[in-house]
Amino acid sequence: MFSKACEHGLKAMIYIASKSMEGERVKIGEVAEHTGTPEAFTAKVLSTLSRHELLHSIKGPYGGFEMDQQQMHQVRLADIVSAIDGDKLFEGCALGLTTCNEDKPCPMHNSFVQIRTDLKSMMESTSIYDLATGLISGESILIR
Repeated sequence: MFSKACEHGLKAMIYIASKSMEGERVKIGEVAEHTGTPEAFTAKVLSTLSRHELLHSIKGPYGGFEMDQQQMHQVRLADIVSAIDGDKLFEGCALGLTTCNEDKPCPMHNSFVQIRTDLKSMMESTSIYDLATGLISGESILIR
């Protein structure tokens, strides 16, 4: 459903938020290790998210990535998906057709419209804070 970059971005943001809640700033290597993602790919994804101002990137020997309380509560899953993959997931055809619409639907159109609507609603209402609290409490995991 999500691109690999988006999957990595979502996991990285949840991890960074959980560490930020504990007052810690994290380096790329730590994010990669705790999310099971390649370090170079993690760096590229985090750079994209930082450019979209979804997290803070601090340079230098004491640098790393962090989120402030406001970001954790305001950044929604939909923001991350849009920053990395664009809005195709929320607007595109399930089969990738460019001409699919209500007037000329693809075979999956009518079923997919409701699923896409529900997914978009969930992603617009779920903050990174919501997911990071589950990680901190042990109710959820990021890596096998």
